[in-house]
Amino acid sequence: MKKNWKRIITVMCSGALVVVLAACAPKQAATQTPAAPAMEQVSFIPFTLPELGYSYNALEPAIDAKTMEIHHTKHHAAYVNGLNTALNGNPYKDKASTLEEILAMVEPEDAAVRNNAGGHWNHSMFWKWISPGGSKSPSDRMKQVITESFGSMEEFEKQFSDAAKSRFGSGWAWLAVDSNKKLFITSTPNQDNPLMKKIVAKTGTPILGLDVWEHAYYLNYQNRRPDYIMAFFGIINWDVVEAEYLKAIK
Repeated sequence: MKKNWKRIITVMCSGALVVVLAACAPKQAATQTPAAPAMEQVSFIPFTLPELGYSYNALEPAIDAKTMEIHHTKHHAAYVNGLNTALNGNPYKDKASTLEEILAMVEPEDAAVRNNAGGHWNHSMFWKWISPGGSKSPSDRMKQVITESFGSMEEFEKQFSDAAKSRFGSGWAWLAVDSNKKLFITSTPNQDNPLMKKIVAKTGTPILGLDVWEHAYYLNYQNRRPDYIMAFFGIINWDVVEAEYLKAIK
């Protein structure tokens, strides 16, 4: 049989010494204030930072380990946290069940949701598009699709590179599929992407994207964005690109 031990506690109350008789509660019933959850202001299931799925140095020398670590754990994480905060009490979370649905309905003036939802989706896909393994060149089927759209693989790379180089400031270059199941190349500022139907000039489903924000390449390439773009073509996981293409044309 467990004993119900008691103890005497002395406290100061308004300058007077007060004696309080308190029962010692079992450990599991201790009245310690629990640590606040990381996102306690969020009333819905929050988005989380996805695992990279490979080591930070896996893409060297094209992208160095320190850049990958900072990009993933700092920049991408900030978009995830920002999105969760922006959606707290926001009607988007009641109208949409997926990140893609949020992007499709976001309004131009809703900057917090627009920037953070875009940043989360863009980076989540970017890690897959450059993931090690898989084919480093497109399959015959994918080459044919690209050639039919742009004339040749070389012309595709030129047009995609031009879109990435000419993006003033920060943004992305995209290869996407339009509503007619045709490929097109475009570029967007900041964290916008072709899924944002109320924001971009031409909408579609991205099947390949390149981050040309300086934080994506500056430690290694400084102001040499064209060198970074050239290196990018050597680390594309074309198996992922083709899988996204096949989903987009269904």
